Amino acid sequence: MAVNRQLRLARRPVGPVDDDTFELHEEPLPDLDAGQYRVRVAYLSLDPTNRIWIRDEASYMPPVGIGEVMRGSAIGEVVESRHDGYPVGTPVAGLLGWQEYATCGADVQARAVPAGVPLPHLLSIYGGTGVTAYFGMLDVGRPVAGDTVVVSGAAGATGSVAGQIARIQGARVIGIAGTDEKCRWITEDLGFDAAINYRTEDVGQRLRALCPDGVDVFFDNVGGTILDAVLGRLAIGARVALCGAISNYNTADDPTPIRNYMNLVVARARIQGFLVFDYLDRAAEAVLQLVQWVGEGKIMWRDHIVDGLEATPRALNMLFTGENTGKLMVRVDPSRSPAPGIL
Repeated sequence: MAVNRQLRLARRPVGPVDDDTFELHEEPLPDLDAGQYRVRVAYLSLDPTNRIWIRDEASYMPPVGIGEVMRGSAIGEVVESRHDGYPVGTPVAGLLGWQEYATCGADVQARAVPAGVPLPHLLSIYGGTGVTAYFGMLDVGRPVAGDTVVVSGAAGATGSVAGQIARIQGARVIGIAGTDEKCRWITEDLGFDAAINYRTEDVGQRLRALCPDGVDVFFDNVGGTILDAVLGRLAIGARVALCGAISNYNTADDPTPIRNYMNLVVARARIQGFLVFDYLDRAAEAVLQLVQWVGEGKIMWRDHIVDGLEATPRALNMLFTGENTGKLMVRVDPSRSPAPGIL
């Protein structure tokens, strides 16, 4: 009988994920019931929210329980089916978990995705990160020509796309990233107008120099001291789109105090959080537009792929150390999914 390998949550970490956080578990694949189908997982999406889900606290989804398969977005192929709507060979995506096979049906659902597209692209530019960047920037940030837009986490999967979308709208875009190499990538390759290396430069001082008239739109993936610095430079009527706060996810300490929040009053500004789940009924709109922009050469991106299910916990930490550039994902079994993984 075929065996499924899974990564199950063994304990809740304090700080970065370590070797004791997850347990590699093996179990036989169960027989399918009517209405179920089996997916061989090809790629796992690694996202900052994975770290939120293993904290013992309420969020927009309940925390992963001790002993449960780690929750995570993934993409793969139906290899066995008792569901007429999902024949063998169908590529699907969903919250399939950190495992080699996912049994889907009433309890675990997936959606069919277009065949013939590189699978990593369906997790990145045409997946959750691209759709998040699209609606976060256009529906929440709402940049117009001539605006000054600042993006934190600008070399990450979402920030790098969000900044390019703002450029398409005619805005001047400044990215904040953590290495000189990343700053060069977003300016020289992606077309950002300027970049700030938050590790080596004074962010507040650089913002004063680069944004003399203030910041009209801030797309924030980081929170903490960077959020506070940008709040201090808001222009009248500014919009702040809160996509995430990765600086706070990997620590048990209290969040960094925000001291410049009263500038929201002075600038008559708006700050709004959002989740991509709020836009699922409009996802096709975003994907179709992203396809057009990619085809026109207006948007570029990177997929950062790590090999092997066992490497997933270590790879997750890369999001917090800044080792990755672009969309981070794991190719579960390189022998079955040669890059770039086209079905």
